[in-house]
Amino acid sequence: MKKLSFKNGDKLPIIGLGTWKSKPGEVSQAVYWAIEAGYRHIDCAAVYQNENEVGEGIAKAISEGLVKREELFVTSKLWNNSHKKEQVLPALQKTLSDLKLDYVDLYLIHWPLAFKAGVGFPKEREDFYTYDEVSIAETWVAMQVVKEMGYAKHIGVSNFNQEKLKELVKLGGQLPEMNQVEMQPYLPQDGLVEYCLEHGILMTAYSPLGSPDSRAEKHENDPKLLVDPVVKEIADKHKVGAGQILIAWSIARDIAVIPKSVNKDRIKGNLAAAKIKLDDHDLMELRDIGVSHRFIDGSFFTGDNSPYESSDLFDQV
Repeated sequence: MKKLSFKNGDKLPIIGLGTWKSKPGEVSQAVYWAIEAGYRHIDCAAVYQNENEVGEGIAKAISEGLVKREELFVTSKLWNNSHKKEQVLPALQKTLSDLKLDYVDLYLIHWPLAFKAGVGFPKEREDFYTYDEVSIAETWVAMQVVKEMGYAKHIGVSNFNQEKLKELVKLGGQLPEMNQVEMQPYLPQDGLVEYCLEHGILMTAYSPLGSPDSRAEKHENDPKLLVDPVVKEIADKHKVGAGQILIAWSIARDIAVIPKSVNKDRIKGNLAAAKIKLDDHDLMELRDIGVSHRFIDGSFFTGDNSPYESSDLFDQV
């Protein structure tokens, strides 16, 4: 499998198992199946509320000799209610306790905005901090401290647009080593990809299949990426599934990709996408797919009760 390289030479397997929306009672088995199938990259986050089960799956695989800890690459993320400098270390220590690990390979700031302590998802204006109260710079400095302490081998961000990345670049010191964002052919994020490439920031694509398990009423009329005729035509050409083509698309761009599944066969199938080689015509067809859509629009963090706007989260196109 293709691997991405950090500046110190550490490697990140380009396909990982995503665990967002994996239900309690399912994710431990999914993680075990993934490792059994050959995955060595697991992506999780505190807010998914399943890191304890992710840890169980990892521990079982290690105890049975399927893998050694040093062969795994585990990513987790700092939730928005722990952005103050004194909160970052305890948040990571809680994640490590849940995962039953001594360190994570990569720790990310999950979103570039801050909530008050104890707030999972804000409902009132008072649930938020503003940038004046808790700056991104304050959180980033604390992230560098936990890396220096050895609790995270690499640090980065998630859902950061170019403007927010520029704020961290201006600080000097360590740059983010990763930016994890939604990316799929309806949202190729070309400008952001170019900026990250210029600054040596690796990228990971989440919701690479178009977030097909979003069943909320607000997503009823979303375009369906997995049944897009362009994607289907390329899948038929390669005699593979549509989801595998979408995973292969990220790989062709040298972008890590973390499809989520708790289905054993689909977990294996997603990993098999590493063998698919899209040609120039395939990539041109996907580039010219003719649909532009962001599935994860961040609207749950913006609105009348929030000090944040969409422009704080995403590049405006």
